[in-house]
Amino acid sequence: MPSSLGGRLALIVGGSGSIGAATAQLFAGAGARIVVTHRPRSVGSAGALAESLPGSGHFAFPADVADTASLLALRDTVRARCGQALHVLINAAGFTEPVPHADLEALDDALIDRMFAVNWRGQFAAIRTFAPMLKASGDGLVVSISSIAGQTGVGSSVAYCAAKAGIDVMTKSLARALAPEIRVMGVAPGVVDTSFVPGRGADFNAKTAATTPLRRIATPQDVAEAVLACATSLLFSTGTTVVVDGGRSL
Repeated sequence: MPSSLGGRLALIVGGSGSIGAATAQLFAGAGARIVVTHRPRSVGSAGALAESLPGSGHFAFPADVADTASLLALRDTVRARCGQALHVLINAAGFTEPVPHADLEALDDALIDRMFAVNWRGQFAAIRTFAPMLKASGDGLVVSISSIAGQTGVGSSVAYCAAKAGIDVMTKSLARALAPEIRVMGVAPGVVDTSFVPGRGADFNAKTAATTPLRRIATPQDVAEAVLACATSLLFSTGTTVVVDGGRSL
């Protein structure tokens, strides 16, 4: 494991999910101190994750990206426990619900609003909340989890694709706006072997793997390694979204 993250503080919003947890393990292994956020119902798994990480000083804290007040409470807690500087913010929180693209009536206003509140507005709100702490580090990094759905238009719903496309554009826009103190990157997986999309199981994964050039779907570890690379290897990159899909979008 690289040792270049020693003494650095990484906040993983949505850290109790599969990709967030894998990322926490890699960053902690590289020497970073980790803060993971979780929804109230995930307090047990998030706390266990924080305790399992190598190193010390890690902790879990509840936050809802769709509720800016909870993000501000998170910021105050991180400042009180860790100081004024944050080195890495990883936006791994997300939500989706499958809706056939041709079924326009099924994609109602409430679902659209929820999709954007969590998948776009929430990521922006997290960056807005922690930008001063990232600037205070002198070398801040934001990594937002996107999806190839934002490029291909193929995904669990039209709204989900649109929200992920918005993350890609936000990555470019904020990379310009926040430079040079903060770099902003995105990581866009294809299909990942998690329970993120309700109703997708082994059959769907097997069919997808068979039509992917590298003949498998991504693991959470694949995505986490790309996030880690943004912090340890791609040091002269900003505004870029790294695709991790085994060639599926080709």
